[in-house]
Amino acid sequence: MTKTLHHRACHLCEAICGLTIETEVQDDGSTQIRSIKGDAQDSFSRGHICPKAVALQDIQSDPDRLRQPMRRVGNEWQAIEWDEAFELVAERLSTIQTQHGQNAVAVYQGNPSVHNYGLMTHSNYFLGQLKTRNRYSATSVDQLPHHLTSHLMYGHGLLIPIPDIDHTDFMLILGGNPLASNGSIMTVPDVEKRLKAIQKRGGKLVVVDPRRSETAAIADQHVFVRPGQDAALLFGLLNTLFEENLGRASHLAIDGLDEVRQAIAGFTAESMSAQCGVPAQTIRQLARDFTAAESAVCYGRMGVSTQAFGTLCQWLVQLINLVTGNLDRVGGVLCTEPAVDLVASTSGGHFNRWQSRVSGLPEYGGELPVSALAEEMLSEGEGQVRALVTVAGNPVLSTPNGRQLEQALDGLEFMLSIDFYINETTRYADLILPPTGPLEHDHYDTTFNMFAVRNVTRFNEAVLAKPAGALHDWEIFVGLAKAFAVKTGVELKPTMAPEQMIDMGLRFGSYGDKSEHKLSLAALREHPHGLDLGALKPNLAGRLKTANKHIQAAPAVIMADLQRFAEQPTAKADELLLIGRRHVRSNNSWMHNYHRLVKGKPRHQLLMHPVDLSQRGLTDGQLVRVRSRVGVIEVEVAASEDMMAGVVSLPHGWGHARPGVQMSIASEQPGASANDLTDERQLDALSGNAALNGVPVQVEAA
Repeated sequence: MTKTLHHRACHLCEAICGLTIETEVQDDGSTQIRSIKGDAQDSFSRGHICPKAVALQDIQSDPDRLRQPMRRVGNEWQAIEWDEAFELVAERLSTIQTQHGQNAVAVYQGNPSVHNYGLMTHSNYFLGQLKTRNRYSATSVDQLPHHLTSHLMYGHGLLIPIPDIDHTDFMLILGGNPLASNGSIMTVPDVEKRLKAIQKRGGKLVVVDPRRSETAAIADQHVFVRPGQDAALLFGLLNTLFEENLGRASHLAIDGLDEVRQAIAGFTAESMSAQCGVPAQTIRQLARDFTAAESAVCYGRMGVSTQAFGTLCQWLVQLINLVTGNLDRVGGVLCTEPAVDLVASTSGGHFNRWQSRVSGLPEYGGELPVSALAEEMLSEGEGQVRALVTVAGNPVLSTPNGRQLEQALDGLEFMLSIDFYINETTRYADLILPPTGPLEHDHYDTTFNMFAVRNVTRFNEAVLAKPAGALHDWEIFVGLAKAFAVKTGVELKPTMAPEQMIDMGLRFGSYGDKSEHKLSLAALREHPHGLDLGALKPNLAGRLKTANKHIQAAPAVIMADLQRFAEQPTAKADELLLIGRRHVRSNNSWMHNYHRLVKGKPRHQLLMHPVDLSQRGLTDGQLVRVRSRVGVIEVEVAASEDMMAGVVSLPHGWGHARPGVQMSIASEQPGASANDLTDERQLDALSGNAALNGVPVQVEAA
């Protein structure tokens, strides 16, 4: 038997930790994984590893993972050959578009799409041929306000300043729990050590969250905030900076800052306190501490994006960093200069060029908000969605009002899923095309290097050979594209393998042929532990994509949204508000099918403050019924003083006990889907992003 060590990164979450994987060739010629450990020589992650990386072994050996195309015939699944599958897709989708128009076919791309470079490089080779405006993705249940804010202020949706966590003296985190998420729009392996390093060098860590999260537990200060009202807190902070003249001059050219100052003059710490539930003196103290620090970072993540004023929140985060002189500053927030630079090589994008047919929600970057997907299927008339293509996604569990979406999927004329599980969504598909597993293909992180706290680069070779008869995801899209082009009589442009595209991106990038680094794919293959290209540094002035190369501090659509904020109704005194939560072992719903990730203490419960339990005659551990406008679930409740009174928390991604799901370990897990409660009508009206936090619910004994 031959043992081999492989070095590559885990790309199951944004930390992209380097791994050392030991494999062994068996007597029968097969290759088995012997161990997965953190790579101590990795230039970025420094040996850090989390449970998700170890679970790569479970993914590889999972008997539930599909390894050949499957066609649904009645309630049964039958194997089908690749070419026959491609021809079936081309026939069905072209017929539906001929009969009902191009927009009758919709596309949904899930979160793993950005964790796999084959999906990034080649999905549009096929999906672009559909020419449909009904394109959706997990972006609009997550980080859409980040992209829209950067698009409006800096001219490009990927030009997102990243916390310089290794050099800052004060870090203010709102709606983020990096100890559970491993970063998130901040690629940062070993985040706990990096956060504690702030404290060791005399700095301060402050977390604002309706729950005392894992990150809040290690913070110097934790501040409870009413769900959905982070914008009020941020308005109070920014107003205090203006009112008390706490700002610092910026070296950047800025338009509209005086307009902002005048527009928010009435949003004082005192007036905002009643809305957000944070005492005015605490708001002012945070503003003073922030600006008194030598360097500081305001970082707002998913909790502040997925609420009714998500875009306002992200805009205010940027302004607080800007006004205090911490934007484009060491120890503040800085933009990356990645080896493959998507900002330099792509256009700035567009917003609201068209709207969804039923509710008129705006597009961003060619995608509509996914909250509109079900109604576009269920509402009859011209333009009704009659077919769907899902790519690495499970929107039944991950988008608002999952039960309504189930109803919509059940009525489709045709559905194709590129996925390797029969899950809560793909069980409705007519055809499932499974790609190779994560260890069976190579990989380059184009997306998460854009958000890394250092400029890093690494090419990841495949650990295991591609199985006979299997296709990589990019090869699936090439096969679909060719079949569809033949069916529709379109001349298809030639393409190349993803690794060739990456090689070109590296060579033409700022570290490529014309630089001292001379980066290429061949050069990266000589550095299996990755390359550190240096710390982030000020560069925003030269990277701005706005027409006049100035920061736009007061975009018109954002300024107009201030009125909506000012006119919001007052929350009911006895109302419980639902928020989500995340765990380091739970990133996507398909990870619940791995023993290594679901073992241990249960994580599916509804967390509730003991006072709220007592007021309703409930006890710790009992089964409760949770009701919202759109649905009802039953789940075990757990008393927790880590919860803000009046707030309950339910994690995302559970609720696998649905008929037809073929994920044996996941189906045995208790719990319910939080998105059976979230409301597709509850949105950030400006961006269309789903408001998954701050959902009004009632809780009673089951």
